[in-house]
Amino acid sequence: MLIAILIGAGLGFMFGKLPGLIIGAVLGFWVARRLVRRVVVSKLSKMQDQFLDSTFAVMGCICKADGDVSGDELRVVETLFQRLRLSEAQRERANAAFERGKADDFDLDAELATVRRVTGGQRALLQMFLQVQLSAIAADGQLHPAEHDMLLRVARGLGCSEAEIAQIEAMLRGEQHQPGGAPSQQSLTDAYRVLGVESDASDAELKRAYRRLMSQNHPDKLAGKGLPESMRDMAEARTQEISHAYDLIKKAREANA
Repeated sequence: MLIAILIGAGLGFMFGKLPGLIIGAVLGFWVARRLVRRVVVSKLSKMQDQFLDSTFAVMGCICKADGDVSGDELRVVETLFQRLRLSEAQRERANAAFERGKADDFDLDAELATVRRVTGGQRALLQMFLQVQLSAIAADGQLHPAEHDMLLRVARGLGCSEAEIAQIEAMLRGEQHQPGGAPSQQSLTDAYRVLGVESDASDAELKRAYRRLMSQNHPDKLAGKGLPESMRDMAEARTQEISHAYDLIKKAREANA
């Protein structure tokens, strides 16, 4: 950007002395800013496309882990298309990626390396990636051992832990929780897992964990790091579940005070 300003200032000075220098510098700044913005937007768009492509490719690989892709899993993929409001072109690309992931010669490790690269290793993005995978393979109401092993392989390939998978599972169960009435022990246990704290954590520790997670998972922040715009609703649902877990714990503590 500095070079563009200097070039603009130099050309302006040649043709208009001091006033031309000022005008040239301003124009140089304006042109440089537009070019930088265009490069950033283009790079972000490519990152988002790759994130979506890898999401469905890995999903195809995991769903095939137990030897077959169930009808329920296929219906979840179709539902996901609708939830993400994918265009016809995006659906075709996602379908192609899913089929690519099902192929016997699919290189899962290479695909996961690509995901790490495009996300920059951002934990919230990687957890969103895992959450989509888990929701797909749990579609038929059961988690086949081969699918679970594959999910662990994916988590390790992304640099995530088994504890993070447990956190995501707790979030998904929390989405099924019906408000009203006293919370069950399972829902409370899941709420602590969602926030990543132990049940004996202090109120201050609980609030810090909540604020940190809300900041890390803010949809705008995730979008700026490469989360496809089509996944914004899922990111918002994630923050809602974090907020729900925090409220559940607070109410339980107040009731026991």
